[in-house]
Amino acid sequence: MTVPAGVGAEIPAQRERARTIFQKGAPGRRAFACPALDVPVADAETLLPARLRREHPPRLPEVSEPEIVRHYVGLSKRNFDLDSGFYPLGSCTMKHNPRLHERVAALPGHARLHPLQDPERAQGALELMWNLQGALAEIAGLPHVSLQPSAGSQGELAGVLMSRAYHESRGEQRRTVLTPDTSHGTNPATVTTAGLDVVKLATDAAGGIDVADLRAKAGADVACLMLTNPNTLGIFDPNIEEIAAIVHGVGATLYYDGANLNAIMGHSRPGDMGFDIVHFNLHKSFTQPHGGGGPGSGPIAVSERIAPFLPTPLVVRRTPFRAGRGPNGAAAETLFDLDHGGEDGPGSQSIGRLRGFNGNYGCFVRAYAYIRSLGADGLKDASETAVLNANYLLARLKAAGVAEYLPLAYGDLCMHEFVLSGGPMKRSLELSTLDLAKRLLDFGFHPPTVYFPLLVDEALMIEPTETETKETLDAFADAVAQILTEAAKDPQIAKNAPYTTPVRRLDEVAAAKRPVIRQALA
Repeated sequence: MTVPAGVGAEIPAQRERARTIFQKGAPGRRAFACPALDVPVADAETLLPARLRREHPPRLPEVSEPEIVRHYVGLSKRNFDLDSGFYPLGSCTMKHNPRLHERVAALPGHARLHPLQDPERAQGALELMWNLQGALAEIAGLPHVSLQPSAGSQGELAGVLMSRAYHESRGEQRRTVLTPDTSHGTNPATVTTAGLDVVKLATDAAGGIDVADLRAKAGADVACLMLTNPNTLGIFDPNIEEIAAIVHGVGATLYYDGANLNAIMGHSRPGDMGFDIVHFNLHKSFTQPHGGGGPGSGPIAVSERIAPFLPTPLVVRRTPFRAGRGPNGAAAETLFDLDHGGEDGPGSQSIGRLRGFNGNYGCFVRAYAYIRSLGADGLKDASETAVLNANYLLARLKAAGVAEYLPLAYGDLCMHEFVLSGGPMKRSLELSTLDLAKRLLDFGFHPPTVYFPLLVDEALMIEPTETETKETLDAFADAVAQILTEAAKDPQIAKNAPYTTPVRRLDEVAAAKRPVIRQALA
């Protein structure tokens, strides 16, 4: 490991400062030669009004093909990615994305299918979506599924809007949604977006919902309780049946945030726990590449009483078949179709569309390939291994002496992830959680989630997932222990980290609030 000059080694030179593609190349260089026009030449001045025409030609870079390839490959190497190293980002389930699924999603019949294709000529895609709905319904323990939401946050919004629509259909104007103080930030944001009011629930000493607080706040105005189980602390709430009874007892609905479904697939089902609405993160539990804005997918499963309010269109199987025309004009039978909601049944009182078309289809292909390749036993094994890996890493950190400075915030064991408190580390070693996270980058590890959940002092949330090896987990535990040992001698080493990345420690708040998105050309 590299450390500052004067304490054992020299800081390596920073990588070459990034240059934009506009700063590279020279006049006359080309990476591609356009073929001769095979259509009549048209005068742009006759086709476009003056207000839409450029006054000057665009200042585009003139670069060769090797320059283009090296530029973008070089940029890709400046980022940390799952293909390069361990990514224990708590609550994000950054598991390996099997390349087989990428190959399947790239097949022309999938990748080139136009979203406006008539259902008669997209039967294979609709059948895949129909089968995926059935598989997700079985995993959730709820009968009806919509694939439309494009992210977990949009799945949350759909769930809250359906809950509100359910109460309004009964002549009730309930405005309160309960969320735990350990919930993801999207939960209260979703409630506000849906035009309802958030009321927080306290966490008990064991890390679950404070049942007494729930009883005190569960009144006639409560529309819904949003809950993750296991929760963000990595703890499965043993009081879930009592919680469901309290919520249903006041006429409210119970919503399941599927962010942590990776811990229980094949072992327990949210529907069996009493949940009315479940959203899935296909980009977490079902292996989609994610991060950086997408693509995501957040299908929702619901109980019979919530089904009329599902967003439409829904993928349905027609019985009897609907007559149509095949590719060559011959008579055909359409088995699978899109349903925009009838007089009764699923979608009959729909909350409407959440997005254009029918969801991120490539995510559906990957998720379906994952489920079919593993099967029911494989999904169960994946969850078991995720929980085993998390508990092994927790034990390994304790064995390395880390627990003295980074104790487990709640409980003794965990499910798929765990949360450590960096409070003792900060007091004893003058090292913040952020300092530790930045120093981990020098050891080749992406930092875990930091400062969340908010009720844990100097929180560090770690989720190893089921796709990491014992050797990787050992190396991570050793790295954390080494950083703490190093900090006992000189905390400034970690305070000034990272040293090996293209840029050093940034002002992340300013970068988020005042990003520089334009660069003047010379």
